[in-house]
Amino acid sequence: MPRAKRFYIPGCVWHITHRCHKKEFLLKFARDRNRWLDLLFRAKQKYGLEVLNYIVTSNHIHLLVSDNGNRDTIPKSMQLIAGQTAQEYNIRKKRRGAYWEDRYHATAIQVDTHLASCLIYIDMNMVRTGVVSHPSEWRWSGYNEIQNPKKRYAILNYRRLMELLGCESLDALKEVHGQWIEDSLKKGKPAREKKWSRGIAVGSREYIENIQTKLGVKAIHRKIHESKDSSELREDQSPYTAIFGTENERLRQENTYRWGLF
Repeated sequence: MPRAKRFYIPGCVWHITHRCHKKEFLLKFARDRNRWLDLLFRAKQKYGLEVLNYIVTSNHIHLLVSDNGNRDTIPKSMQLIAGQTAQEYNIRKKRRGAYWEDRYHATAIQVDTHLASCLIYIDMNMVRTGVVSHPSEWRWSGYNEIQNPKKRYAILNYRRLMELLGCESLDALKEVHGQWIEDSLKKGKPAREKKWSRGIAVGSREYIENIQTKLGVKAIHRKIHESKDSSELREDQSPYTAIFGTENERLRQENTYRWGLF
């Protein structure tokens, strides 16, 4: 099955997931998780990547980022991080072959309660797998950086995160974020929600329909799926070469652009 084409839609918040090849535990060593975060900080400095949250597990990563208006920022950042991580690991381990499973997946997230839910979903990742009982116990995550803000070498863009969540100060952000996590923990072990990492976009019905409009002809055969508290625009299973012809690519270019790939 041909891979889906990925398109850049200006002004979105993106939830990015990237898994190690064959779901191998290639990030199981602390030095590799630390290195991934070092490279994430470097991407922030070099390309202006606006990071809202993140977590590095033993075999995949979650990254929540805000569009800064430059369509090359996210793909160039991911190329830097993923490429350097893979190269250094393979050299050190005298290993050959793919390090990452295909390319990263990006899902557009509506900036409202869906953004808060996605933020919590990322923080609760290692609790969900049973590795830790509280997000604070996993140090390779944005949870600790929100609850203990850094004055230097911060990866998170606190200003942007506060703006999107409607918080007037870092103390307010810490308080509301901490309460969200505690409320989630009281509900018991969280379940995996595939909507955050399998679709094109997650949000209200109105938001999803707006995304469809911006995608134009590129949204043909992509279906809206409804759940209790959100809607999700998913990829179609049809071969993409049969859907997107040369003439179609000329349509709605003012709204969508081909995202750089690596």
